[in-house]
Amino acid sequence: MNSPSDRPLGWSRLFPVSGWLVAYRGEWLASDAVAGITLAAYAIPVSLAYATLAGLAPQVGIYGYMLGGIGYALLGSSRQLAIGPTSAISLMIASTVGVLAGGDAVRYAQIASLAAFAVAVLCFVCWLFKLSVLVRLVSDSILVGFKAGAGLTIIMSQLPSLFGVAGGGHNFFDRALRLVAQIGDINLLIVTIGAVALALLLLGERLLPGKPVGITIVALSILAATLLSLPAAGVPVTGKIPEGLPTLALPTFGLLQFDDLFPLAAGCVLLAYIEGVSAARSFAAKHGYALDVRQEFLGLGAANLAAACGHGYPVAGGLSQSAVNDSAGARTPLALLICSIALALCLLFFTGLLKNLPKAVLAAIVFAAVYRLVDVQALLRMWKVSRLDFYAAAIALVAVLLLGILQGVLLASIASIFLLLARASQPNIAFLGRLPGTGRYSDNARHDGVEPLVGVIAFRPEASLLYINAETILAVVLEALRKSSDIRLVACDLSASPYIDLAGARMLRDLHDELASRRIAFCIVGAHAQLRDLLQAEGLAEKTDSSQWLRSLDSVLGDSQVK
Repeated sequence: MNSPSDRPLGWSRLFPVSGWLVAYRGEWLASDAVAGITLAAYAIPVSLAYATLAGLAPQVGIYGYMLGGIGYALLGSSRQLAIGPTSAISLMIASTVGVLAGGDAVRYAQIASLAAFAVAVLCFVCWLFKLSVLVRLVSDSILVGFKAGAGLTIIMSQLPSLFGVAGGGHNFFDRALRLVAQIGDINLLIVTIGAVALALLLLGERLLPGKPVGITIVALSILAATLLSLPAAGVPVTGKIPEGLPTLALPTFGLLQFDDLFPLAAGCVLLAYIEGVSAARSFAAKHGYALDVRQEFLGLGAANLAAACGHGYPVAGGLSQSAVNDSAGARTPLALLICSIALALCLLFFTGLLKNLPKAVLAAIVFAAVYRLVDVQALLRMWKVSRLDFYAAAIALVAVLLLGILQGVLLASIASIFLLLARASQPNIAFLGRLPGTGRYSDNARHDGVEPLVGVIAFRPEASLLYINAETILAVVLEALRKSSDIRLVACDLSASPYIDLAGARMLRDLHDELASRRIAFCIVGAHAQLRDLLQAEGLAEKTDSSQWLRSLDSVLGDSQVK
């Protein structure tokens, strides 16, 4: 594929739009135009549904797609990523802003826009301090659990609209209990409308991937509702949607204290960045160009700043809308600008056509968009392969179901850090034997047939030596020493330890002192430069032969003549 330069420099790197515009080719225009129009057709029903899920006026969702796409096209580094409201962020807004607004609809919309502005500010701060590395602390297993919890929560929040009942509740289980209590109030007409729409959406997804199935079903449902007078029969519809483009203005400040706004904005940034970068990376790999993960903070920030100034709420890049954009042929972010133009035309001239859109159809659209978040196969695989990862995913899943999206994502982030620490605190410690006929050594527990070392314990910590695992390593080595007899030498092979901190160095010093009290020799081998510097600073050169630190285990054992 012919494409713009993959490694922009200088101002082109800070403003990617200048790079791809200069290198733009005329033959790409048709593909970008088709992709932009297709994305707009996908965005209209989805944005209406997500705005309703967020508790905002339906047109606010379109504002987010229209303005967010413009902001990202200017500063984002992905060529296929599509920006707009997402299901998880929409539910986070609904569950958090409602409490902060105190029942005031105007204040509710203002706080939602202020949240988007706060997301933009946090994105700029993250870009300035190069905090993209922090997102890596959230493990894939945590994300699987979080997405499953978010998907179940969102589905439960939409079931009342599909069944035609009042619903309610604060978390997944509360909503489920209230839904069961209202089962006798189910409206069969509304259920039928929602079920037919959902079936058509799922069938279209399977048979016509990448096609604007959603907008077709919306059009058919509006036509049916109008011809059959469904609003008069008690079927809830969106009602009149105001025509015209949003007025541009900064959000209203002073609505909230910083400590009220920050958790919401931080949760949105975390969700938006992880989801957006994950999707953008997959498309960058597919099309063979480099993604600037730090620049993505600026792209996301520009998208949210634009949305905030147009009375929108936080937006993000999502895999589903980006897949639509990519499959329709998007070559550059110009597709997003064309999509924004198409949405602007819809707001100017066609909102009146959406008046009789049944809310059950919007609920079906949300359901069809989020059910894939519940990845049962991934959870089952983690149960079989790694119980620790499964437990981490389960923590995230249950946290979201019990506490909601915002608290769930924050707790999941903390769980990721503790999972990382838990793994680092229990490193594998290989006790080595010689591979027959060679000068190489391997883990006794993992390889049959290795020759035991007579009178020697040789161990290799297969992790960095840090404060969180130093005591564990010391305890494991002393336990191995207790179970052995006639030990004359203990050798520590640091070739698999990339880093050591003060606690790790002191642990080695304590091990030396313990062995010296038993009149057992101690040596260190395979230490690279950073490790040797810290060992020297901690006085290990006076306690061990520092000339051995660079040598291999086999050469040291050969010199000791203990084999």
